[in-house]
Formats: sequence, C-alpha cells, structure tokens
Amino acid sequence: MLPDRDFFNRLADAARAETLPRFRSQLAVDNKYEVGFDPVTEGDRAAETAIRALIAREFPDHGILGEEHGASGLDREHVWVIDPIDGTRAFIAGLPVWGTLIGFYRGGRAVMGLMDQPFTGERYFADGRQSHYLGPGGPRTLATSRTEALEEAILFTTSPRIIAAEKLARYDRLEARCRLARYGTDCYAFSLVAGGFADIAIESGLKPYDIAALIPLIEQAGGVVTTWDGGRPEQGGDVIAAANPALHARALAVLNEA
Repeated sequence: MLPDRDFFNRLADAARAETLPRFRSQLAVDNKYEVGFDPVTEGDRAAETAIRALIAREFPDHGILGEEHGASGLDREHVWVIDPIDGTRAFIAGLPVWGTLIGFYRGGRAVMGLMDQPFTGERYFADGRQSHYLGPGGPRTLATSRTEALEEAILFTTSPRIIAAEKLARYDRLEARCRLARYGTDCYAFSLVAGGFADIAIESGLKPYDIAALIPLIEQAGGVVTTWDGGRPEQGGDVIAAANPALHARALAVLNEA
C-alpha cells in the first residue's frame, strides 16, 4: 500500500506542531560542525521524531532517511526522505522561507513529495501525477512558467557564497544571463518554480533530503530537475530546476560551457 495525500498531511501537521511554536522564539541552537556553521535546533529533532513515529506505525516495512536521525532500510523499494526544517539558518533568523520536506522514493525514484511552510500557511504537494497548492488564495493545481529565454528568467539560489569555489564561475555565468537573481530562499525557491513564480532554482552540494520532496513537485508541475551535468538528482549534489525543458536545456548549456 502506498501513502495518500491524507497521510502526507498528517506527517506535515505533526511536524508543524513541533516547528511553528519554536519559530521566532528564543530557542537554543547547536552547531553540527567543528569548523564552520551548520545549525540544528530542538525543532529540527522533534519534528523529525514525530514524522518518523507516524511512518513507523503506518508503514513499518518502508525505509527512512532523515537529516537528524539517520537512515534505515535504504535498500527497500519504498523509502521516505525527510528534512524536518530545510533552511534552519532562515528558521533561526526569523525568515519564513524554511520548510518541512517529506519525500517518497519508489525504486530509488522520487515520486511523491510535500513542502510545508507553517508560518505562511502554504503547503505544496505532489501526488504522483500532479502538483498541488493549499494556502492563501485557495487551493489550485500547480503549473510551471512558460519562460524559455534565460534573459527573461528569474533565478533563485540560497547564496553564491556556499557554492564551492571551483564551481562558482559556472554559476556566475548562468546568473549573468538571467534577468533577475534573488538569494536566501532555500526550499521555498524550488516551490516557487513549481508554482510558476520563479523560473530557475539552483544549488550546489545538496544532500538527498534537501531535494527529495522537491523533485516531484517541480516535475509534476511541468518542470525539469537534474544535476548540473543532466543526471538524476535523487542523491543530491549540484542541482538545477527549471520551469520547462527548453529553459533547462539553455541553463545546462551555460553551466557546461567549455
């Protein structure tokens, strides 16, 4: 048996109960790194615990990969991939561009996914066929934009400063070709591509849980998500999402210019 929309909503609601009360509060922040800064909060840990408990009860034969509590059963046909707070830096800074990401893999392929932003009341969901939005303005089926020219495209990335130095020139070439670039948007950027408000979202050095839920959101709304070299993005790495195949092809060409 596969999960349905109701179960995804239950997972998101359980996470929301842990994250939203802690947002814009004076919560403790730990650092995962000895050098540098990779924050984690009690909200991250509690939300993932709540999600995993529901999955274990309803789908005990499924595998789980989570950012905070590790992995089990990754060789199974069905695997959940969880980031309880994608954009923890935004979370601790009070910016509402973080989100709870819940992805679902079948045979190693991302086929369903949810992004929930509790503070703005927005929920994006891919059911295996289509992508949907629920939030301010009412529910709707999502469709990506028809922008095909880079010169007309809106590009989002979290920050060029977190792109590895040897890859930054490739990113800079692409940004220079686009009409507008905006920073600091984490998973929210990919959701805006799915919703037709942005045209390109690009990141470097992602983990599977950073992108798993977002792949089907964009693909089932009409967009394309790959690695920078055009491969499947389920294992993360350097990832680019574009609103349609023509724009994606042009972006890849710029990223891979000799």
